[in-house]
Amino acid sequence: MKISRLETFVLGTPWRDLTYVRLHTDDGLVGVGETRMLGHTRALLGYLDEAAGNHVLGSDPFDIESLVARMKRGDYGRAGEIVMSGIACVEMACWDIVGKALGQPVWRLLGGKVRDRIKAYANGWYTVERTPQEFHAAARRVVEQGYRALKFDPFGPGWAELEPAERRRSIGLVEAVRDAVGPDVEILVEMHGRFSPHEAIRIATALVPFEPSWVEEPVPPENLRALAKAAAGIALPVATGERIHDRIEYRELFDLGAADIIQPDIGHLGGIAETRKLAATAETHYMLVAPHNVGGPVLTAANLHLAATTPNFKIQEHFNDFADEEVKQAAPGLPEVVDGYFALPTAPGLGVDLDVDFIRDRPSQGAHFNLYADGWELRGTRPVAKAGRRPST
Repeated sequence: MKISRLETFVLGTPWRDLTYVRLHTDDGLVGVGETRMLGHTRALLGYLDEAAGNHVLGSDPFDIESLVARMKRGDYGRAGEIVMSGIACVEMACWDIVGKALGQPVWRLLGGKVRDRIKAYANGWYTVERTPQEFHAAARRVVEQGYRALKFDPFGPGWAELEPAERRRSIGLVEAVRDAVGPDVEILVEMHGRFSPHEAIRIATALVPFEPSWVEEPVPPENLRALAKAAAGIALPVATGERIHDRIEYRELFDLGAADIIQPDIGHLGGIAETRKLAATAETHYMLVAPHNVGGPVLTAANLHLAATTPNFKIQEHFNDFADEEVKQAAPGLPEVVDGYFALPTAPGLGVDLDVDFIRDRPSQGAHFNLYADGWELRGTRPVAKAGRRPST
C-alpha cells in the first residue's frame, strides 16, 4: 500500500481555522488528520504542499515511524510549530488508514484501553461580558449540560502584571464560577502565559480558596526557568505545554520539575505516537497528561484514542459543545460528551469521516485571534470593543 495523494481543506470560523489533511492510498483507503493553527494556516498549507512531494507520496502508511522521522529531519532545518503541525496531520491520517485496513479502532493498535470512558472539560463557554453575574450564569449552563469540569481565562487582555482593581475583578470571576458549579466540579484556570512569575504567584495565591485543579501556563512558554520560579511559589498544580512543539524540548521542563501536568497538543507535537512517547516519559516523572485541544472532530477523535491507552491521562479539553458547535458536522462519527465523559470510539481507524462539502461551504474568514485584545473571550460572537496588543517588554 502506498500514499498516492495528499489533499488539504480549511474550515473557517470567526476566531479559528481548522486545517484538514486527507491521504489517499493506491488501494482506495483514505485517512484524515487535523490541526488548528493560530495565524499561520497558509504557512502550514505551503509546508504540506512541499512535504507531499518530498516525503509523503509513495510512502507506506503503515511505516509511520519512518515517515515521521523523514519529515522531521529530512529537510535538515529545525522543525518548529508549522512543520510539527504538518507532521501531525499526516501522522494521524496514517493511523486512520492503518486502523481501517485492519478493521480496528486506533486505540487497540496503541496497546489497548486502560479506561472505558474519557473525562472531558468544557472550554469556549464564557463568550459573555466579564462580570460575575454573566460568568456565573454561563458556568451553570455548562454543568447543566452534564460537564463535571470547565476551564476559563478570567484575565481579559492582561499582560505581565494586573492593576489592583483588575486583579480583584479577575479573581471575582473565579469566585463566581466556583459558586455556580459547586465544590465537586473541577475548575481549571487558564493564564495563557500572561504573567511575570511574581504576578502569577500573587494571583495563584488568591485563587487557593476556590480550589482550581490547576493554573495553566502562568508565564510565557519560552523561559522554562521562569516557569520553575513561578511553580515553586504556587501552591496549586501547574499545567503547561501546549506551545512546546517537540517532545525533546520537554526535557528541560522535566529536569526543572517546572509543572505537575503537561498539555501537549497532538496537532502541534507531531501526532499520536509522538505524544504517546511524551506521555510515557511524563509517567516516569509521576506527571499527568491533559492534552490541549482547540480542534474539530478529527483532532478530538485522535485525542480520544490517545486518552484510551495512556495510563497517566487526566482529562480532555473540548470546545465544540459551546464554541462553533456546527464544526462537529465536518467529520461525523465522534462520540458526544454524556454526563461529562466521552465514550471510546469503536469504528475502525479514528472513527470519523470527513464531510468535504460541509467544509468547502465554510471557507476561512481570515481569523485572527488576539488574546491581548479587549473582548477576545467573545470569540467572534460579538464585535470586540477595541483592538489591543501585547505590550513590548
